[in-house]
Amino acid sequence: MYVEIDDARIFVSTGGRDFGVSDTAALPTILFIHGSGQSHLTWLLQARFFANRGFGVVAPDLPAHGLSGGVALTSIEDMADWCASLMRALGIKKAVAVGHSQGGLIALELAKRHSAHIAGLGLIATAAEIAVNDALIAMADHDEPAAFDAMTAWGHGRMGVFHDHSMPGNSHIHIGKRIMGQNPHGVLAADLRACAAYSGGMDAAASVRVPVMVLLAGADRMTPPALGQKLAEAISGAKAAVIAGAGHLVPLEYGDEVNRHLRALFTDIEAAVL
Repeated sequence: MYVEIDDARIFVSTGGRDFGVSDTAALPTILFIHGSGQSHLTWLLQARFFANRGFGVVAPDLPAHGLSGGVALTSIEDMADWCASLMRALGIKKAVAVGHSQGGLIALELAKRHSAHIAGLGLIATAAEIAVNDALIAMADHDEPAAFDAMTAWGHGRMGVFHDHSMPGNSHIHIGKRIMGQNPHGVLAADLRACAAYSGGMDAAASVRVPVMVLLAGADRMTPPALGQKLAEAISGAKAAVIAGAGHLVPLEYGDEVNRHLRALFTDIEAAVL
């Protein structure tokens, strides 16, 4: 579906189901937030899974990403405030924010700045701060296809590199390149700079008072799991889990395992409310 946010036409995937805001603890509305240079397609295996089990699902393309119009945002803080605007536009009073990589930083900042509207956090393959190699940013500026190649190579574990996809006939590497290639030139570089500039993760982590699952990828070469573990330790009551062998792009590479851990998070949220 499409929605107008700040005079831009924004695409929001609802997992193939008509969107309806869930108001029960057992079936919370889920806000899926994608990472740098990505789109709602990051959440292909999560959005449909949960939408077909009664959850309200919204997986937006951030401005200038995927099918969305507008101009790419340049800071994690602005992206968090934009997500809050999206929730207001859709009538979502409270949601579980699930973010991958850069999306995890956005979810953290969203929980800090708009805590009354966040029921829980799922932080996937992320950290309190994400260092970005200057050479990668320069590559994204001047040779985007090379940046796509680098990120898809670094972003997968053994299964992804050898094209062992859960959906027959598909390739993790090729899907990753296609997703990034659908964005206008300059979007990836803007995202990477926003990640590199963000330093508020630990402050945001200290403010969180809702159930949190920090889900780490054991073979993550872009955001090493040790950094994610430090983030989990900084959040009161957070649970951490590692998917062995998974690379950074774990939502697509190990979709079933990611869904299983998210279901455990939703159970914790239900228990917290009751």
